[in-house]
Amino acid sequence: MLLRYNFRVYPTPGQQVSLARAFGCARTVYNDALAARRAAFEAGQRISDSELSKRMTAAKAAPERAWLSEVSSVVLQQALADLNTAYRNFFTSVTGKRKGAKVASPRFRSRKDTRQSIRFTKNSRFMVTPDGKLRLPKIGDIPVRWSRDLPSESSSVTVIKDASGRYFASFVVNTDNEPLPPVESEVGIDLGLTTFAVMSNGRRIESPRFLRQAERRLKKAQRALSRKEKGSKNRAKARVRVAKAHARVSDTRRDWAHKHSTGIIRDNQAVFVEDLCVKGLARTRLAKSVHDAGWAMFTCMLEEKAARYGRTFAKVNRWFPSTRMCSVCGVSGGKKPLHVREWRCMCGTVHDRDVNAAINILAAGRAESSTPVELVSVSASVEQPAVKQEPAGRVA
Repeated sequence: MLLRYNFRVYPTPGQQVSLARAFGCARTVYNDALAARRAAFEAGQRISDSELSKRMTAAKAAPERAWLSEVSSVVLQQALADLNTAYRNFFTSVTGKRKGAKVASPRFRSRKDTRQSIRFTKNSRFMVTPDGKLRLPKIGDIPVRWSRDLPSESSSVTVIKDASGRYFASFVVNTDNEPLPPVESEVGIDLGLTTFAVMSNGRRIESPRFLRQAERRLKKAQRALSRKEKGSKNRAKARVRVAKAHARVSDTRRDWAHKHSTGIIRDNQAVFVEDLCVKGLARTRLAKSVHDAGWAMFTCMLEEKAARYGRTFAKVNRWFPSTRMCSVCGVSGGKKPLHVREWRCMCGTVHDRDVNAAINILAAGRAESSTPVELVSVSASVEQPAVKQEPAGRVA
């Protein structure tokens, strides 16, 4: 399977200038190709990918575009490949062949975009030097902060500059699955806001609320930014401070999700979660808390790690009444408002709202073979199903 490894890189000031030049050249080629495609469409013509590549080669020979030769040609070819991929995704989405949310048509890139990236493939002959530096053509040897060794030779590397001014090298490697020793336990997980996750075995994971904890610092940085004059250097510095504050929150949340998802996959042979409609919930009064929780990122990590380590992962249909159904007798009660945390069934059993829902999710996951309609995706696929209707406030 293909895995991506990200590492922090520290280019020198001269290398940062070279990277900025490469970012600009890739952006120019992308925008020129997009303009050519739009012009051909308006004229009722079609332009092939090979024709765009020929135009880029001819543009490099022109005096007004001679500076395109200052960067690796692979970077420019990959910019064209990105545009071709964007158009393919757009067309498959319009024709209904692509599942999930609709994909818009490609847009022009701006030099003011907070995220810039370029990609090198094997044709560019990039390499990791014996002393651990990343050698890129026409840029040089960039120091890398290695947190682990690459499991195999990388097929490509993407150099990324994020909104806070940090540089990263993202390697794509092809590795074999690493199945873990089998275990007997299986778990159903009910995701929430007050308590991030409640499992069918009774374990609870409290919600860390990283954004809420950092709100005071973020407000202070945002207010300082709003007072700066537009276009000034002080405003640019203030914008970077805001970006760093947000990056600290997102990095902390991602690290927390990685640790907990790894532990859950390691300790359970099968993991089942509810297919919550995050987009629908993000349009309610709970929007900030929903985004802060990061449910989609967490479930995506569970799904990917289950496929990597030989575990079973499935999502239970969001319309499955996990909260209102008794896990003992199977009778479905009425709707339970959010403030109702415990309820008594007609059979006499007193249920904790979240634990009961997790047990029901586990039972629905185990019943996959007998009731496949209740399950919308299983571990091997990471593509989301089409949304039928988005509930307004299901956060049980």
